[in-house]
Amino acid sequence: MLDSATAVLAHCRAKGLRIATAESCTGGLIAASLTEIAGSSDVVDRGMVTYSNEAKQQMLAVPAAMIEAQGAVSAEVAEAMARGAVAQSQADIAVSATGIAGPGGATAGKPVGLVYLGIATRGGAARAERFVFPGDRGAVRLATLAEALRLLNEAAG
Repeated sequence: MLDSATAVLAHCRAKGLRIATAESCTGGLIAASLTEIAGSSDVVDRGMVTYSNEAKQQMLAVPAAMIEAQGAVSAEVAEAMARGAVAQSQADIAVSATGIAGPGGATAGKPVGLVYLGIATRGGAARAERFVFPGDRGAVRLATLAEALRLLNEAAG
């Protein structure tokens, strides 16, 4: 993952872009992977761990009605989290992660391993991608990290 994080930082640095993260199921893992690299402060603006629904509402302005209607693990919430992270930061790009890392928390339509990643750019659109990752909690979180770094790199253009 270090190579991917290094590539994201280099790509953003070359374009003068700043990053924010809004994380639920990864608990700060995305921000930690970026800030593990010396000199990352010129690219990483902030990371927000919004594990609870209340934190998503308070820190990222995700509407409570959206969480109630769609569930915290949804494309709509992932998009709203990414948009909120851009709005609440100095970042040009934000990535968000919400999902069910397991081993518990699954429901009939939302299995363990289900993750939505959101990506938003300042002045641009937000979107979400859906994944169902295999493995245990650690494997799901690491797969989420890998895809989040990929999305950040793509969004940097």
